[in-house]
Amino acid sequence: MGIEILFKLVGGLGIFLLGMKYMSEGAQAIAGTGLRRIISTVTDNRYMAVLAGTMMTVIVQSSSVTTVMVVGFVNGGLMNLAQAIGVIMGANVGTTITGWLLVLKIGKFGLPIMGASALLYLFSGHEKRRYIGMAFMGIGMVFFGLEIMKGGCAVIKDDPRFDGLFQMVQATGFMGMASCMMVGCFLTMLVQSSSATLGITISLAEVGAISYPTAAALVLGENIGTTITAFLASIGATTNARRAAYFHVLFNMVGVMWISAVFFVYIQFVPWVVNADLETRTVINQSVKPAEVITTLKPGEALPEGFMVLKPEEKLPAGFKQCTIEYRGRKLAIAATHTIFNVANTLFLLPFAGLFSALLLKWVPEPKIKEKPHLTSLDIRILETPVIAIEQSQYEVRRMADGCGKMMHWLKDLLAQEEPDEELVKKLFHREEVLDNIQDEVVHFMTHLLSASVPHDIIDEGRGHLRISDELESISDAIASILKFHLKLRNQGFKLDQEHMDRLMALHDKVNAYVDLIIDGLESKQSDVMAKANSFGSEIKHSVKESRRKHLEELSKERMEPGINLTYNSSLNAYRSIRDHLLNIAEVMSGEK
Repeated sequence: MGIEILFKLVGGLGIFLLGMKYMSEGAQAIAGTGLRRIISTVTDNRYMAVLAGTMMTVIVQSSSVTTVMVVGFVNGGLMNLAQAIGVIMGANVGTTITGWLLVLKIGKFGLPIMGASALLYLFSGHEKRRYIGMAFMGIGMVFFGLEIMKGGCAVIKDDPRFDGLFQMVQATGFMGMASCMMVGCFLTMLVQSSSATLGITISLAEVGAISYPTAAALVLGENIGTTITAFLASIGATTNARRAAYFHVLFNMVGVMWISAVFFVYIQFVPWVVNADLETRTVINQSVKPAEVITTLKPGEALPEGFMVLKPEEKLPAGFKQCTIEYRGRKLAIAATHTIFNVANTLFLLPFAGLFSALLLKWVPEPKIKEKPHLTSLDIRILETPVIAIEQSQYEVRRMADGCGKMMHWLKDLLAQEEPDEELVKKLFHREEVLDNIQDEVVHFMTHLLSASVPHDIIDEGRGHLRISDELESISDAIASILKFHLKLRNQGFKLDQEHMDRLMALHDKVNAYVDLIIDGLESKQSDVMAKANSFGSEIKHSVKESRRKHLEELSKERMEPGINLTYNSSLNAYRSIRDHLLNIAEVMSGEK
């Protein structure tokens, strides 16, 4: 009996968690650009941030995924603390949708939903339909897993060996309430999914193993336990990212503390609001199997023929069998308990968001050494949401492009100076090293992302990011090499004459305009940039050839220092190389392979 119970609970939980994963991945793939638009709406306006956090969590079906994602955004510098606080508050509201899904009376349809959706997922040739199949397959698995867990809980409830355990965990007083909260918190930390522990709680309450007050206390504890995922994700992250994770813990703990003070009033208020029937009935019948489940009747509704209600003082009559009862009113009340708590907690604490931010800034002070966000530290945090991961990669690619643009402007200033500014020289070379590191981080990040199961459009965009980042890194190398050639020539005691310098600066301006064109295209995601890119590229190619032709004519007329010849020709080659790399980026932007 014990092994059978364990198999049902563990098996049902595993199917439930896998179903949540498939439902989340399918929903993300279907939502696609919609999820990106939600992220872009996150501003310092706390109300918009809360709304965005709610919508994100409804799509990804996990507050843990949303909060971990937020920690990653803050760690990467894409989101500030004020924005993160709003999104985390919204995540707590969005996660309550799972409870209402579990209330639906479709448990017995879980297996056919899962089977039909699996066929669509496996045999559909259309990618979007495949991900729709994946999402519904996840929904089917969630309900099928819940049914298996419920069956295991029904056996536990009727097993006298567990009577003592259930008697120990009852929210009949303040200490009992606290004990139940601790159990809920511990279980959620263990499985790292409040949705899973909510499913277990509903299953236990549904078969009458635990009372509604006990279930409500477990739910409150689960809200604290779910913060462990973001807390673990913040280890080794930047100071601001750790503040965001700590806020998630603080927000839920403060909420549970104030609701605990009115807990016994709250559990009277919630059933009244949703008109949930919590009445306990022991129903008996001569023909049903002991483990068969029937629906609890509403107050005043007549029992089906052959069923009887066994009063507490009565013994089981001969020939009758006790049925396992499904307390649907408890399911409704538990879902409402979860929702009302999170909505009320958000509304109550939202006006104090600024105070929380100030406290976190004080409790977690800035380090003495300035931190810099790095993309590689976000790989394990963002990969569960490929749509958002690719958006972050896009941000880093744009940052590389912006860095190349700055390097071009600095190079022009340095070439025009009689004595190059040493600080600006260091700044340019440092930026070239930064772009090398960013490219390494993009490659590391995208390698992990593309090895996962992601939609084809994400794969194509990710490959494009890899290629663009490589081209941009090569452009930064070429810019740095031009400066090195000229600095080396100056160290030898020479420099280009005015005529050569004028031709080189004119070429620089053309290449710089080309860089600006490509950067603008990346910023606005233009796919029709190819025509302009070809025109610019041809003009630059012609300018390089013309400059080289004039230079060769001058070489044949008068003696020139070898260093000057080498510097000029190398600079022309470098500008030509920059042009080629920019043309390659334009091809990627236009969708050419």
